[in-house]
Amino acid sequence: MPVRRKFSSRISEWEPIKGEYMGEILKRSHNLLDAVPATFLFTDVHSRILYANCQTENFFGYSCDEMEGERIRILFLEEDLIHFLPNIIYLTRYKNGFDGEALLRRKDGTKIFVHLFTTSFSEGGETFLSFGFQEIQRLKLLERERLEAERWAGLGHMVEEIAHQFRNPLSSVGGYAKRILKGNLSSSKTRAYLEQVRQETGRMETILQRVEELVRIPRPTFRRETIQTVADAAQEVLSPKAAAWGVALRLNKREFRGEGDFFADRQLLIRTLEQILENSCEAIFLKPAKTRKKVVELSVLNDGENVGMAVTDWGEGIPKKNLGIIFDPFFTTRPERVGLGLTFVWRVIEEHGGAVRVKSIINRGTTMAMTFPKDRRRKVRREWLSPEAAALRNG
Repeated sequence: MPVRRKFSSRISEWEPIKGEYMGEILKRSHNLLDAVPATFLFTDVHSRILYANCQTENFFGYSCDEMEGERIRILFLEEDLIHFLPNIIYLTRYKNGFDGEALLRRKDGTKIFVHLFTTSFSEGGETFLSFGFQEIQRLKLLERERLEAERWAGLGHMVEEIAHQFRNPLSSVGGYAKRILKGNLSSSKTRAYLEQVRQETGRMETILQRVEELVRIPRPTFRRETIQTVADAAQEVLSPKAAAWGVALRLNKREFRGEGDFFADRQLLIRTLEQILENSCEAIFLKPAKTRKKVVELSVLNDGENVGMAVTDWGEGIPKKNLGIIFDPFFTTRPERVGLGLTFVWRVIEEHGGAVRVKSIINRGTTMAMTFPKDRRRKVRREWLSPEAAALRNG
């Protein structure tokens, strides 16, 4: 193809040995590379573009001719040329590459929000860099479709569980109603039957209310937060609720070091902590009075890659056989409970891209930790990651 012949000759003007070698490889394989339904390009170690597949024109508005020979900086915003781009090139050349979000610019000056992943490779004794791009909106659409499919699958299971949950109370109400009709309306036995009807109908109302809460979980409104401020807000809201149980909620931030930035919906996270706190308080009061420790600890976590919060109680603990199913809809070991609280917790944490871990020992207590990926964009944009990155700032 004419473009590729021109491409090979242009490379040879820059670096004859490297260009001739790489140009020959790409000339033989460009039909295959152009058929790949993804946007990517290759550069030399100085970030000069050697090859751009045909998808880049639809993505950035530049033709292959226009991109080849230019530095990759043409795709970055002016404010990102000082720290962000040099850091990306540094991570690509000397580490395991960059994998994250980036706001780039098209030929016409408009901006495009992408997921950028980079890596380096060697051919013929030379090192080259590869840059791959995926549009965030497309990724979000695919993720939304996946979640919707999972929700529909879960909905079928939930409908079965709701039918099961309603079957016993409805049978009880029907049985007691028949007894009431046959008996003396003023007798003590009839009044007891009426009380049972009231309790069973109340249980059905509670089931419906909890199902409605689960189904109507709002989509998170993400804002940049710090895990420390979310924990402070949670303590302020939940301490009175713990006090109503006769329990003290203690906040532990002593071991937290470093930055705690992440994206979250603060109110939804507080609601999840409220569900966990309620379980913890119940677990405490299921222990004998003499052995109760009426304290629940809320700890702030930072493992380097993630931030999070952990709720620890010294209650009755969870049997090992139940640890894998406590988040399932309607699972509960207490007949008076519906079993949707931890399902709510799981759903919110999943919507945040987080994870939850549970550690429990019978009669010694439980720790439930939820973690969330950090906002990794700030440091990589505001400062050089190393002296080598600073040396690449003109790349």
